[in-house]
Amino acid sequence: MPFRNVALGAILSFASVAASAQSNQPASFDLHVPVAPMAMPVADGIGLVYELHLANFARHDLQPVRVEVLDGAEGRVLAAYEGAALEQRLDRSGLQWKPEAFPAIPSGRRGVVFIELTIAGAPPRTLHHRVGYLDATASGAVHVVEGGDAGVVTGKTPVLAPPLEGGPWVAIHDPRWQRGHRRVGYALSGKLRTPGRHAIDFVKLDAAGRKAPAGADLATQAYSHGQAVLAVADGVVVRVDDGFPERARLSDRADGVEGNRVVLALDGGRYAHYGHLRPGSARVAPGTRVKAGDRIAEVGFSGSASDPQLHFALTDGPDELASEGIAHAFARYRLLGGYGDVSLVGTTGWTPADKPAPAQAAMPAPMSVIEWRE
Repeated sequence: MPFRNVALGAILSFASVAASAQSNQPASFDLHVPVAPMAMPVADGIGLVYELHLANFARHDLQPVRVEVLDGAEGRVLAAYEGAALEQRLDRSGLQWKPEAFPAIPSGRRGVVFIELTIAGAPPRTLHHRVGYLDATASGAVHVVEGGDAGVVTGKTPVLAPPLEGGPWVAIHDPRWQRGHRRVGYALSGKLRTPGRHAIDFVKLDAAGRKAPAGADLATQAYSHGQAVLAVADGVVVRVDDGFPERARLSDRADGVEGNRVVLALDGGRYAHYGHLRPGSARVAPGTRVKAGDRIAEVGFSGSASDPQLHFALTDGPDELASEGIAHAFARYRLLGGYGDVSLVGTTGWTPADKPAPAQAAMPAPMSVIEWRE
């Protein structure tokens, strides 16, 4: 037993010496990208959407002040966020929906930086990250830590057929929303996942940008309600929920109940999720084989929807909340314009595109107004 005590003392002494020798590299963040970004075609190039996790392993609070995304091979800076731009993307609590819970990332906690960037030309093969931060025990100097290397997945982004017909439809998704799809993670089955990383809510408008006729309060009067929902690819139906009621009036508040849905299993281990469907509208059952363009249900007002709308997401599992959101593009639509803020949808017309044009194999930009093309 005395021999073991001596050995333990020697180990502790060595650890203290090693820590002292490394004092010029203080303990700080573990930088980690949990899911490698998938290259996604967008209007201006290639989009990359992912999360950078900052786990604070120091014994005191750390305040990120600048985050840079670099080409892992060339070292050039692809994007840099600081000030207001960083605040929009930074959740210091690690909960993915309370970005202002702490003035800094406390010791032992994890922050999340939600990154979306567009690259002109070919995407880099790997990404590298550099984070500048303030140390609560220092005198205001900015320290720097690098890491969080991640590969970029290319050549695997599926191109889908339209999930709806006609238009105009506004594609509602925005990474700035604290409780939007993009920022809500779920730790289920022992793993944190972000199922809504690329999810979109589609709402139909009229030419003036209204969701329903002036003064309307019945859900059935909304332009989205009852619209045909289509299979985005050939696949097999794996889940159908068709019996949840929907709210009768647009002014009725959501009660948190689960809504109606259809889930399709597509090729390559991908699953298409359709939500907020009209009760009794499902035309398919589990095991049904469908082809792209087949009518499978109708848009409704079930579940926690804010309006009659179609929730659409592509993930890597049949249980949406227990799976990762997958990047995708739509084969064809026509860009009409867009909104700068979701609060304007339904109250005013959208800002027209400089030149409305067809889009091929691209992901609609946040708050863009589109028309589905045959």
